[in-house]
Amino acid sequence: MSQKKPQLDDAYSLQTPEESLRLYASWAKTYDQDFAQASDYISPNQVAAHFAKANGQGPVLDIGAGTGLCGAELVKMGIGPIDATDISQDMLDIAATKSIYRNLFTGDLTARLPVEDNTYAGVVSSGTFTSGHVGPEALDEVLRVTAPGGLLAISISTVHYTAAGFEAKLNALADQITNLRLTEIRFYGANATGSHKNDTGYAAVFQKA
Repeated sequence: MSQKKPQLDDAYSLQTPEESLRLYASWAKTYDQDFAQASDYISPNQVAAHFAKANGQGPVLDIGAGTGLCGAELVKMGIGPIDATDISQDMLDIAATKSIYRNLFTGDLTARLPVEDNTYAGVVSSGTFTSGHVGPEALDEVLRVTAPGGLLAISISTVHYTAAGFEAKLNALADQITNLRLTEIRFYGANATGSHKNDTGYAAVFQKA
């Protein structure tokens, strides 16, 4: 009996870090082809483009880096060096084959990353701050590892921006961040199909005060 292929809905329904580890362990080897290419997933490009447009500089930490889709876009734009972190070692193992990242390490944003305070001049994240993954409380940890004046560019699902508390959290961080800009973006391109083809999010770009 063949095992069911992982699907986007499986990712959106995740409840615990353990469930994430199981899903991405089974998805890692086919993620780029079965999801990113098949779904015309353009969110990583959108996030990288907004980071570059805002004059983002390295060193950069790619949070929830997965197989390296956003990091690859940054490299095309001449931005680096880039480090990668993800909860899934299996996904990072795929990313490690692409010669994108300086360092790769597993990390859980709901706990504490193995990173010193104020380490990175830039932080990017595509597809991590969404349903089934990481909530707004993790922004505290993201800011901890960002240097003062550092630039952050992250995608946040529009469906969950208010409902999951991202709007309230960003408002609560008003004394710790500056120059917040929210731009609505599409997660999938013109060739996308399926029930999520019209999903949108915000590219949230801001600096650590």
